[in-house]
Amino acid sequence: MIIAEGLTKYFETFLAVDTLSLDVPTGKVLVLLGPNGAGKTTTVRMLTSILRPSRGWAKVAGYDVVTQADRVRASVGVLTEHHGLYVRMNAEEYLDFYGQLYGLPAKTRKQRADELLSKFGLAEARRKRLGEYSKGMRQKLALVRALIHHPQVLLLDEPTSAMDPESARLVREAIKGLQSDERTILLCTHNLTEAEELADQLAIIRRGKILFNGKVDELKDQQLGPAEYVATLSREVDGWNGALPKGVRLSSMGSNFLRFQIENPRDRNPILIAELLRQSLPIVSFQQVPRSLETAYLSALQQVQD
Repeated sequence: MIIAEGLTKYFETFLAVDTLSLDVPTGKVLVLLGPNGAGKTTTVRMLTSILRPSRGWAKVAGYDVVTQADRVRASVGVLTEHHGLYVRMNAEEYLDFYGQLYGLPAKTRKQRADELLSKFGLAEARRKRLGEYSKGMRQKLALVRALIHHPQVLLLDEPTSAMDPESARLVREAIKGLQSDERTILLCTHNLTEAEELADQLAIIRRGKILFNGKVDELKDQQLGPAEYVATLSREVDGWNGALPKGVRLSSMGSNFLRFQIENPRDRNPILIAELLRQSLPIVSFQQVPRSLETAYLSALQQVQD
């Protein structure tokens, strides 16, 4: 649904995006991480045909971002960091105006507005002027606007910024619900908990270049080593005499726990647990040692600085 090859953008002599390549399958959520000034917003603007690439090419929903810009804009829903609401309008007027821009019939405009305002908890404020809305309410309305025309692709820049925890949770749940076999989402965020919760695919960008593109667990494995699991026991044991499956290493042990470093846990964990039970060990729990996305992300950025 989103594909880019060698996408590059200069502003005079400043290189903002440097030969960026992406491939986001239909129905997936790609989370784009990076520090301020990394090139995330410039990338989104090129993918929405707002900025013309200096070099390279991209297609969104099957349309070229340069030669088919109008088709791209009709196929995407965009939530920008600065969403620019018309504060003298109320929500009904605002959404009807945008629905007209997208060519929606009057009945469809009203139906979509009613459905989305209710979904995002704005139905009771539908006739208030937008200038009276809180920051969180404005953010939710901007997301509703991005969804009004049933876009195939959503490009969301900091969708939960300025929101209270309850509203942010509502929006994250909505994003999960919006993901489907027919819709793809590209999400820029600084919220790493949000990134880990939503991402099917994760890309890190710094100084306009992609440093990493893959799954969250792949980044953790790359930066932090294989996953570790702890078997907690109900009583003290003298030691470990069992055989370890290939790809499993006993990294430490105490009087009532065994800690393992495991490559490919999906395949190896069942074999290891079977061996622990064969040894008649009194297992209370077997769980993964938490690995922070924040630690892995900062490690990836530090490698580039070094």
